[in-house]
Order: sequence, then structure tokens, then C-alpha cells
Amino acid sequence: MKRSEINQAVRNAMQAFKTHHWFLPPNPKWDVTDFGLRDFARSGLVSVNLAEEPEYCEKIMLIQQNQVTPDHYHAAKKEDIICRVGQLAIELISDQSQVNVKINGEMRTVPTDQTVVLNSGERITLTQNLRHAFWAISDYAIVGEVSTVNDDAHDNFFNDQNVGRFSEIEEDEEPIVRLVSESC
Repeated sequence: MKRSEINQAVRNAMQAFKTHHWFLPPNPKWDVTDFGLRDFARSGLVSVNLAEEPEYCEKIMLIQQNQVTPDHYHAAKKEDIICRVGQLAIELISDQSQVNVKINGEMRTVPTDQTVVLNSGERITLTQNLRHAFWAISDYAIVGEVSTVNDDAHDNFFNDQNVGRFSEIEEDEEPIVRLVSESC
């Protein structure tokens, strides 16, 4: 990704957060990625680590319409994905025809050929090893994540071998924030 594209994604996220009265802590840890696919509009994510403790993590994310976070799973992390603003589509991927998953605090059996749609305020709990992909259906979605310990560098396993967790950065202007990937 070009640094100018990263800077613009950060500006867009800051504006969306401000519009919806979501205030970031001082010196937040930003993560902007195109997952190494070089098409941020199609496969990308802006994420801010709000809290990183040994036992838990909290993030806030901005996802543009139809911008996919590709099929992946976490071996260690269990996470609640909470749609704060907009609509978020989640695909649950399994070799089984259905999976049991907690949605809005209740266990449900969801067919794996059915997309789960979360509206503002709704949440889904994704357990370890449950493959998933997600994208915004609305113009954009602001999405929260509360999880067990977070390890961005080692606990993201993508189905597509062309996908990488962090982007290579082409420096075409000065950074406005330092990214998580620049301190890993």
C-alpha cells in the first residue's frame, strides 16, 4: 500500500469515528492493511487497538462497503464482533453444513451457506478455529471487537496463501500515524 492511501484511510476512519461520537484514547495503535492483495477497496481493514492486555484486547474498526476481511481463523483468540454502526455481513466457513455460534448472547445453529447480518448493536461470538470473513453491507460499518489475548503477528491464519496479515508500505508521503505492523 502507498503511505498516502494509508493516511487517507486513517483520516476517513477518524472522520467516521468523530461523526458517530466514538472517541479514541491518546496514542492509539492503528492498523491499516490490504492483506497484501494490493486492492484496499476490495480487501482491506482499518483497525485501532484500544486496549491490549495479557488477558484481553479491544479494537474499533472501520470497514467500507463491500471491503472484505478475507477468510481466516484464530487458533488462540476468541472474539466478540459487535456492529456499532451500519450493517456487517459475516460468512462462517466450515466443512460442516452448519455451525453453532452465539449471536446476541444466544446459541444458534447457522447454515454455512447463509450469511449472518449484524445490524447496529448486534454481536457474534467467534470461537477459536472458526473460519470467518466479513464486510460492510452499508456505506460503511464501525465494528467493535472484544477478545481474549490478541497476537496480530502470529494468530491470523488465512485460507488463501496469497493473503498476508500486514501490507508492504510504499513511502510516498510522511506517515500521520505509526502502524501496529511497524512495531512488530
